[in-house]
Amino acid sequence: MKKILFSAVSLLLMIGTASAQQQSTLRIGFVNSEKIINEMPEAKESQQKLEGLVKSWQDEIESRAKALQTKYEDYQKQANMLNESAKQARQKELIDEEQKLNQFRQEKQQELAIQREKVMKPIQEKVYKAIEKVAKEKKLAFVFDKATDVPLLYADPMYDYTPDVIIYLKRGGK
Repeated sequence: MKKILFSAVSLLLMIGTASAQQQSTLRIGFVNSEKIINEMPEAKESQQKLEGLVKSWQDEIESRAKALQTKYEDYQKQANMLNESAKQARQKELIDEEQKLNQFRQEKQQELAIQREKVMKPIQEKVYKAIEKVAKEKKLAFVFDKATDVPLLYADPMYDYTPDVIIYLKRGGK
């Protein structure tokens, strides 16, 4: 990542130097892709669907966890009355159920990541196309994204084209 960033900065400096020599202006802009995505109705819909999915999974996990907790409490109450083999059998049963619960939790986290990627990819592609279109209209050479890890030490708000991209998308991409 640092090599890519260094290469990009080097490229900008070389282009900037060449441009200064040619006395032409290099236009650089920035957007906040996170803000753009948050403004999109389809992103809001997708987020609500994902939240509904997560809620149902959380309910299932909580239900299973409560059942496991109840079994554990019952075991603790009865532990003194059980013989050693019965204790071991109950302990194994509790451990197995806890492992199943943890596996279920992990599976749902993976499924959520897959679902999020599935619903967000077309939205992100639409945003990137809109950014490209606005950048060409504004004759920008480079557009940085404030929402990513690319360090942007200073950004003059007059070069923030986030509202233009939002307007473009609200017009239906025209």
